[in-house]
Amino acid sequence: MSNPTIPISFEFFPPQTPEGTEKLTAVRQRLAALKPEFFSCTFGAGGSTQDRTLETIKLIHAEGHNAAPHLSCVGSTRDNISALLFAYKDMGIKRIVALRGDMPSGMGSIGEFQYANELVSFIRAQTGEHFHIEVAAYPEFHPQANSAREDMLNFKRKINAGANSAITQYFYNADAYFRFVDETRKLGVSAPVVPGIMPIVRYSQLARFSDSCGAEIPRWMRKTMEGYGDDVESVQAFGRDVVTQLCEKLIAGGAPALHFYTLNHADASVEILKRLGYRS
Repeated sequence: MSNPTIPISFEFFPPQTPEGTEKLTAVRQRLAALKPEFFSCTFGAGGSTQDRTLETIKLIHAEGHNAAPHLSCVGSTRDNISALLFAYKDMGIKRIVALRGDMPSGMGSIGEFQYANELVSFIRAQTGEHFHIEVAAYPEFHPQANSAREDMLNFKRKINAGANSAITQYFYNADAYFRFVDETRKLGVSAPVVPGIMPIVRYSQLARFSDSCGAEIPRWMRKTMEGYGDDVESVQAFGRDVVTQLCEKLIAGGAPALHFYTLNHADASVEILKRLGYRS
């Protein structure tokens, strides 16, 4: 089978140790064989990992891959963001993932930006059309949004500020994604909305992430995985089946690409993509 035409990409977080850096290099080599469009790297709350993000992006770029650093504006200054933008531009980076970010514990000031649309506008003012700007989208709506309508309008503001496309929070209900895309079109937004895909490796970890970010794990999935208890292999086998079926629905429904949240692991993403027909 030839590879599907839909592009793929992968997200990492910056490793904290030399051992983590070495491990991520091996993970990246495995995933690179699947010919992704780009690798992205997260940026900690208030820029708490910005130096490690920069170093990770340098490594990805030096290996000849397209790299997309995350930039979060909460807790950041214009000078700090500007310095990072021009460092990435000088390096030859062409893509930025622009996010609001969360306020770190103990940080007294939100910084000079309050919302992601302000960051997008700033990037455009500083660097023109140099960067392809990705922003976040929430098919099940941002947990801090006052209403679904408000969240949709916030999304439109980010696109109108100059974003090229969006990557969603992960989800397991394909209908939520398709409904979100339909609503963006009704608002006159034509930018591509790429589904974010979270492979399932450990149920306890997934439940913790989902409770904090507002991503819904459908009850039937929760009850099935709870029933496996400490049987990690069964959870992972179930997860591969569920996420593969989700991706099949998304591809069949016209999703423009798939973006995998790897948590710095390769096995689950590689297995799902092989089932979808991608070959290294």
